[in-house]
Amino acid sequence: MVRRIILLSLLTALTCTSCDMFEAHPYDVNITGERGVTEKNSQKIEKALNGKKEFKFAMISDTQRCYDETKDAVDAINKRGDIDFVLHGGDQSDFGATKEFIWMRDIMNGFVMSWFCVLGNHDCLGTGKEVYEKIYGNSDFAFTAGNVRVICLNTNAMEYDYSNPIPNFGFLKSELENLPSEIEKTIFLMHVKPKEFIFNNNVNDLFQWYINKFPGVQFCLYGHEHQLTVDDLFKDGILYYQCPSIKDRIYLVFTIKEDGYDYEVIKF
Repeated sequence: MVRRIILLSLLTALTCTSCDMFEAHPYDVNITGERGVTEKNSQKIEKALNGKKEFKFAMISDTQRCYDETKDAVDAINKRGDIDFVLHGGDQSDFGATKEFIWMRDIMNGFVMSWFCVLGNHDCLGTGKEVYEKIYGNSDFAFTAGNVRVICLNTNAMEYDYSNPIPNFGFLKSELENLPSEIEKTIFLMHVKPKEFIFNNNVNDLFQWYINKFPGVQFCLYGHEHQLTVDDLFKDGILYYQCPSIKDRIYLVFTIKEDGYDYEVIKF
């Protein structure tokens, strides 16, 4: 009996004094720091570019586990002094762990300009979808940059069951029917392009039908495959630009002009 009492007392003491030994679960969805990132940056850029028809933005992608490279990209883009906003093509995490999102958000909050990040397929692992939504907001969103509507889409269909419409044609239909009056051009951002197996390839043609309905489509942007490519996927004149992984120390720059756009590949 005495030994049992001593053992019970020891276990109680360990429980009370060793709480710091237990770490939070990597998928606990316990978000610290800033939330609502997308909406805050949308308000900033829409105000900054109101009435403008020319601007410049950068794109990075697939930053998972590349914290040093991402920090260097933030510094390099900030130093230019001519970038109005930054787009991230998804996969900021590798395993969908909460801390991965928090670490990457805090690095990208170092941008002096507005920045936006779509959901990648790696971001969907574990509880990553929930973490993304808590930090950023909806995985389908859009914002206005001058006279351009930038439409950002979740195209990771294979990471969902069919209870969620991916791609979300309801969202595209709503965007099309409710475009702000000043919109003359459109840019699309996604993680996975059509005709790639994670995209729902049953709807490739319908997806591109919707894309073509928008005014003045400039191009589509994506990441995922860690390569630098430019393709006319549907042979309709709309180019799809792929941004490589940040591990390659490359970012893209697009200059939107009244009569077209310029495209640059920058190594840092």
